[in-house]
Amino acid sequence: MNISEKNVRVLLEEITSQCDADWIAFSGGLDSSILGQIKKEQGLKAITVVTKDFLGTDLEYSQIMGKHIGVHLELRYVNINDILDAIIGTIKILKNFNDIEIRNSIVSYLYLNTLKEKNVKKVITGDGADEIFAGYNFLIKKNRAELRTELRRMKEIMHFTSEKIASELGISVQMPYINENIIELVETLPIEHLVNQKNGIKFGKWILRKAFENDLPSSVIWRKKTPMQDGSGTAGLTKMFDSVITDDIYQEKIKKIKSKDGVTIRTKESLHYYELYRENFKAPEYSSNKNLCPDCNAEIVTNSKFCRMCGKFPL
Repeated sequence: MNISEKNVRVLLEEITSQCDADWIAFSGGLDSSILGQIKKEQGLKAITVVTKDFLGTDLEYSQIMGKHIGVHLELRYVNINDILDAIIGTIKILKNFNDIEIRNSIVSYLYLNTLKEKNVKKVITGDGADEIFAGYNFLIKKNRAELRTELRRMKEIMHFTSEKIASELGISVQMPYINENIIELVETLPIEHLVNQKNGIKFGKWILRKAFENDLPSSVIWRKKTPMQDGSGTAGLTKMFDSVITDDIYQEKIKKIKSKDGVTIRTKESLHYYELYRENFKAPEYSSNKNLCPDCNAEIVTNSKFCRMCGKFPL
């Protein structure tokens, strides 16, 4: 372990150990596994959401890691009705119809509601590791200059829906990876400590993997980044809505929405989310004084490459 790896490890251990939450949102991925490893001696309990109707990858890895670090692992199995109810609750809190964000965020909604039922007030999450340590798959394809620029931009606009959902449910989210001391330390590291190669394959979060590779199973340390929707299985919602909403109904409804609200609906899944959104909120209003999304007229966050309201990408 080199000095940079040791510094990152020591600082992350110090920050995580100071978190006083007894529960962690657990996927068996690198980020939550590292935090679980650090907190395992402090009576930590872990929760993983598993869909019964769609295939996901988190179950296997969460069970491997739960056994490896010896923490109590609670599996929250959900069926399609649970997911449909969670979609409604998520849209009411986030106040958007962004299909990718909703698909990912219903996982947070489900585990946070489960914790609320247990009267849990605090939870640790691995949010922010991908933004700070260059974990996203699209980042590892960039050259050094592009990666530096993109990481700087992402840090300026990063937001975490788990935090917003938790706040609505009366739960505090503790996120060690976005501690300002971690951010400052990572900014001093050379790019090759964030993105590097193993056996000809590029990996992000390189320094995290190297700093904890002797503590966690190799299958977890070198697990490729997968979106929350793939790990939990909620990615299957796209195919489900494609199959249950007929083409004729879809075309009829999106024409009406475009005519009435001026909003472009791109997929059947988005149609379902938009109809739920409109049951609770007004259509985004056009204003000539703002930078607006061409598909839904919502205001675009400065330096953002996608619309948080409808999910249009790229802008």
